[in-house]
Amino acid sequence: MTPAENERVTGADQSDPPRYRRILRWAVAVLIVLAGIGYSSWVLEFVLPIDIDPTTSFLSQLAEHGAPFRWVFTTGDTVSGALLVIAAVGGLTVFARRRYSTIGWIALGCFGAATIADAQAPLKPEDPTSLSDKGLVPQLHQLHALTSSLAVFSIFIAMVAFTVAAFRYRRWPILRHTGLWILVIGSAVTAWMLIADNLSGDYGLGIAQRIQVGAMSLWLVTLGAQIAVAERASGRHPR
Repeated sequence: MTPAENERVTGADQSDPPRYRRILRWAVAVLIVLAGIGYSSWVLEFVLPIDIDPTTSFLSQLAEHGAPFRWVFTTGDTVSGALLVIAAVGGLTVFARRRYSTIGWIALGCFGAATIADAQAPLKPEDPTSLSDKGLVPQLHQLHALTSSLAVFSIFIAMVAFTVAAFRYRRWPILRHTGLWILVIGSAVTAWMLIADNLSGDYGLGIAQRIQVGAMSLWLVTLGAQIAVAERASGRHPR
């Protein structure tokens, strides 16, 4: 982006947006927060009577065919994915079009779509799913593994893009601090999973995955909260 283009975008941001655009921005923030909460429905495994070891199991096993309460987890992911698709379209519509934030919104929408597909293509219980015996890679022949991989790839692209945008455009301080730390933790845990999967033993991959998905949910809530805080400050101090 050239200095002239940056000045024009900055000037556009500094103008007071119409009331309906501010309402839509608030709606985007709420949708993202709700999606983040819904995407953490897996924590109900610690409340519901489910006989599964969180240290050696995939979260996908909670929603596999025949699993008890699978509807709880598939519903949570489906609703969360739908909310994020809507939020991404809204974000592209009501926020300034900047390179990195645009990439972030598109990636967020892709994450939502992949999450919906993930919920609708559950694991088949007859296939090997034990982390301690088979690891992650042997499941790549399943459609669910493809949708899960696309979801993880998309959310990390979104996290990186929005973080870069927050630093480059000098906006959204919560993302520059809290969001950055969540991204670092999520990336470290993902590296843990990729490395450990190629070693003998499970190395707590079930725990790693739960931390990874928890970081994704927390980052979504952080993004939504950041948008809400920014809009509230804009409303208190109109320019």
